[in-house]
Amino acid sequence: MEPTHTLPDPTLDPAQRCFGANRPLYQAYHDWEWGRPVRDDAALFERLSLEILAAGLSWYIVLSKRDALRAAWDGFDPAVVAAYGPDDSERVLATPGLIRNRPKVEAIIDNARALRAFQEAGGSLGDLVWSHAPAQHKTPRTFADLPSASPESKALAKALRDLGFRWIGPVIAYATMQAVGVVNDHLDGCPRAANPAPSAPPGLLPDTAPPAA
Repeated sequence: MEPTHTLPDPTLDPAQRCFGANRPLYQAYHDWEWGRPVRDDAALFERLSLEILAAGLSWYIVLSKRDALRAAWDGFDPAVVAAYGPDDSERVLATPGLIRNRPKVEAIIDNARALRAFQEAGGSLGDLVWSHAPAQHKTPRTFADLPSASPESKALAKALRDLGFRWIGPVIAYATMQAVGVVNDHLDGCPRAANPAPSAPPGLLPDTAPPAA
């Protein structure tokens, strides 16, 4: 599991970032994660779960709670979450500082079980998600150009629901596609539009200081 990045890329001109101004944690997410291709099933399950938790809330709230969420949810390991029983869901719901929404918690547990069943049948969440990448995707000029959903996200949401996933509609599916690089929605002129979220150097991992100038 990749660590949560807390330090932005010091080589980027802040004026060129398409979001994240004045919030270092948000800047780091923009610089190192959003739009970076993700294909691993467990990592995709985490991103999808975080998007579910973010529904109706600010994404920054979820991002600021991410480490606590990972701790409470056993790193969003699908095999572990799929085995959760009533005591586990009550533990998550009782953990202070988390997003304690029972329908969302129960949906994430059901989604882990659906994913495990899909994997045991030979399926791959990565293959499924990336099979819905659009043939062409135009770089947006402004955030007004961004859709909340697309034909591909509608198809992906349906495919996931057909597998037994819950709390996933076209909007959450599209947000997930943006987050994991299936579509690159960094705005025209943003440095990450051409090179979405390269790997952060060791000096910019959490709890470390940036390298000296």
